[in-house]
Amino acid sequence: MKNSPVDLVPVAKSIRRSVIQMAHASGASHTGSALSIADLLTVLYFKVLNVNPEQPKLPERDRFILSKGHASAALYAVLAERGFIDKALLKTYYQDGGALPGHVDFTAVQGIEASAGSLGHGLSLGAGMALALRTDHPGSRVFVLMGDGELNEGSVWEALMFIPHQRLRNVTVIVDCNNYQGYGASDVVLNMSPLDQKLAAFGWQVVKINGHDLTEIESALQADAGEKPKVVLARTVKGKGVSFMEGEFVWHYKSPNDDQLTQALKELE
Repeated sequence: MKNSPVDLVPVAKSIRRSVIQMAHASGASHTGSALSIADLLTVLYFKVLNVNPEQPKLPERDRFILSKGHASAALYAVLAERGFIDKALLKTYYQDGGALPGHVDFTAVQGIEASAGSLGHGLSLGAGMALALRTDHPGSRVFVLMGDGELNEGSVWEALMFIPHQRLRNVTVIVDCNNYQGYGASDVVLNMSPLDQKLAAFGWQVVKINGHDLTEIESALQADAGEKPKVVLARTVKGKGVSFMEGEFVWHYKSPNDDQLTQALKELE
């Protein structure tokens, strides 16, 4: 189903609340990484993707790959909001014997198209899916969400060359440009600038947006890219939605304590 009439602002807040609660209960890291993509996932699953939670394996469905698999809490939360999984499963996140592993696993629950965790693989998987879909289901699309730090991986650039060469215009890449990765600020660890010009030189249509503006996200993802595959550079804030987490590198590794949980949930009411 596409073009849901649901008001997306409370949905995005609900996803963020779930992420905070999951991180607190499990003591897991990557809280900030999950929060930075909450708005992108909200628009994807409620406005853009042609998916049906009642028929999650429908052959002509769109495919979504979360290549930055460490931000899995956000994907699990949106799958629960969208009806793919029971919300009660979120309590098992990152727990011994739980249904939801720390990095996404396509065998864990319905609605996950590919396992991820070792960065740099998601786009290549998406390229293979898109190549097959062009023959089998030409109306289906592939969306891949990556981190900006993930672009340091050489395998990503192989896929970035392959997709335009094969004219796979059914591929859309979304880069979560929150300017942080595991070792610090992305532009300090390895400066990718000018990223937009590099991607354009590789044959991509490049769109730059505010990754927290729901209307802007939808417009960018719904727009026809013409004859080129599209890459959306989404400017985001790590930890978005929780004041003391926003733009703070430490929340790549921390989980909230009891007091921080209370404050975060109050801010997300």
